[in-house]
Amino acid sequence: MDEIDRSVLKTIVETANDHFFIVSGDGQILDISPGVEAVYGLSREALLGSNVRELERDGVLRPSISLEVMRTHRPAQLMQVTGTGRRVIAEAHPVFVNGRLERIVSRSRDMTDLQLLQDEYALLQKRFNEHVKRGQSVADDPALDSALEELQVRSHAMREVASLLKRVAPSGASVLMLGESGVGKTAFARQLHRWSERAAGPFVEVNCGAIPENLFESEMFGYQPGAFSGAARQGKAGLLEQAEGGTLFLDEIGELPLLMQTKLLKVIQDGKMTRLGDTRPRRVDFRLVVATNQDLAARVQEGLFRLDLYYRLNVIPVTLPALRDRREDIPGLAEACLVRLNAHYGRQKFLDNHVWSTLMGSDWPGNVRELENWLERAWLSSALDRIEGFESPASPTSAPHTPPTPSAPPPLENETLPAYLARLERELLERGCRTHASTYALAEHLGISQSSVVRKLKRHGLKLR
Repeated sequence: MDEIDRSVLKTIVETANDHFFIVSGDGQILDISPGVEAVYGLSREALLGSNVRELERDGVLRPSISLEVMRTHRPAQLMQVTGTGRRVIAEAHPVFVNGRLERIVSRSRDMTDLQLLQDEYALLQKRFNEHVKRGQSVADDPALDSALEELQVRSHAMREVASLLKRVAPSGASVLMLGESGVGKTAFARQLHRWSERAAGPFVEVNCGAIPENLFESEMFGYQPGAFSGAARQGKAGLLEQAEGGTLFLDEIGELPLLMQTKLLKVIQDGKMTRLGDTRPRRVDFRLVVATNQDLAARVQEGLFRLDLYYRLNVIPVTLPALRDRREDIPGLAEACLVRLNAHYGRQKFLDNHVWSTLMGSDWPGNVRELENWLERAWLSSALDRIEGFESPASPTSAPHTPPTPSAPPPLENETLPAYLARLERELLERGCRTHASTYALAEHLGISQSSVVRKLKRHGLKLR
């Protein structure tokens, strides 16, 4: 490296907002960037004479990300609390020479001030919600009523959500939809798209938990001809490109692999992406809407979700209430579902009056999705046009029914433990495919997420009957 290159690198490090550490393979701090002293509470001289093990022991770094890389030999990201009480997000990468860990390059960003801004924003949002609940913000809106007719929204709580979405739709800002599984996040994301200035563009829906991790990059970013073995001869545009001029809806964003989180963050920041096998970046323009039923803040703390991406996505958080908290929506949802079932199966059936007490009195832990599944089972189980009843929906307060578990078959001769467990998993999935009508029902039966069921079925080459 010549003198000019050294000067360029020195300027980059010294002017960056991040704080850089260069650590030896055995944990000795070799160099740091300016500004580190104020965050970590030690002078440059004291830090340069220290080992990261000592700093973690003394509480200067809680925990040390360099030690994590030394333990795992893999890149890492985590939240730190420094000796001065500052909260920082740290990211570190190993440097290997001939297979030996020689250096660890880490950078950290002080998030304390940003966290204060987030807390202030949360307080303002809380005050706004209280204002709405007093009936001062959600006035009668004929246009809103017309647009929500398809969604069967009658409750005040969901009108609040819809009113907020309608106001933010023209802005183009990223929206984070929160709520339990099955509350209708996808339906409201579509409605947000229809209200936006991008309504004429595409609405591209991606279930982040349903795409195998080894295929995720090619599906999202697309690829050039010959990019990898088995690639289509003409190449393929990825989902990011397909959303050009419209809305990209990433459902189950909490399931996004960490590597893809990094790449998505760069696309959001730069407005550009590059197909696999290509060197030419392409501009992309889409409105990003994401959804999750997970606690993303908790996943950040666990190191499973990038904090910087979390803040990028959390511009306008919108929480959809559970169905048990808006029971006045149940009649409209049930009637609309019945209309669809009658049209699909070509027979006109109706609900007996006494069934309504069951529908209105249930807590519906699976929310709208469970209500629709229950109605379909009841429709199919009824030999008459009058649907008089079916088993009661599960209640979260009642003990779940545990079906008898067949005894596990013994392992085959010389069968390894992974092979044995894979065989048991396949047999269990095969039985479930014969007895359940949807991946959601199978997931509920197995006690795992629907996305996990989809991945496992693909892995074993199975399909629902």
